Amino acid sequence: MADEYEAPDAFKNRCTNAALTLESCINYSIDRISLDESNEDRKDNTLDVWLRAGPWKPDVVISLSNLHSVRPWEPGLGTSFIDGISLVHLPKLLLPWPAEAVGRLERSEDLSELVWLRITGPLEVDAVASIVTVYLAQSDDAASVLR
Repeated sequence: MADEYEAPDAFKNRCTNAALTLESCINYSIDRISLDESNEDRKDNTLDVWLRAGPWKPDVVISLSNLHSVRPWEPGLGTSFIDGISLVHLPKLLLPWPAEAVGRLERSEDLSELVWLRITGPLEVDAVASIVTVYLAQSDDAASVLR
């Protein structure tokens, strides 16, 4: 999320760091997805995606808030392997968006920087939001050792 006191490129850097973390999740599977659409303003809704590879790798949770777009997926599907995952920074107006994002949302001067999450596989996730957080938990193996 951007504010007037934020360093230049801070949101872009956060998106890049999150994307680098997610690159290692190609052999993971989607454990579960939670879409909270309970708020009147859809931009207050959240999407959380839990990724898991097993006890030897850390669990990952991707949390998107201030949603601008969520393309529906097949509800009720169980665990789904990930064939591809990307998290792309979408800059403010005047700076170009990647070609595949053009036309995705109506752009205006009021539209903040955004992040675009895409996960491909048997279960596909496609969402655009203003806030992204990626949580990386200790693996079960690492957590079971007393330090």
